[in-house]
Amino acid sequence: MDYTLKYVRVFVIDWNRAVDFYTQTLQMIPAFVTDGWAEFATGEAHLALERVDPADPESDESVGRFVGVSLQVADIAGLYENLRSRGVEFLAPPEQQPWGGTLAHLRDPDGNILTLLGR
Repeated sequence: MDYTLKYVRVFVIDWNRAVDFYTQTLQMIPAFVTDGWAEFATGEAHLALERVDPADPESDESVGRFVGVSLQVADIAGLYENLRSRGVEFLAPPEQQPWGGTLAHLRDPDGNILTLLGR
């Protein structure tokens, strides 16, 4: 069986704030947006925002968790400074890893943590 990773889903509550963050702050180009689902083309797979109902008891299990999304970028130091200047919260500055890459973790407005990867 062949598998292709199509979506990495990030769960959000405040839909307009989330879409603005990903389009305006992170400057991702939306490939598709409806009321409750948005796709951003990021190479082979799409990053997808999925709105959850805050009244749903399971929303606490989906929103604000570490989603394990790593986005490779060309200039991690420059992007880190750019995003920080626009109010993006990082857990720490970019950090060189023993395997040679550099990682920086940022928090979206719903508390989801995304990783920037510099090579």
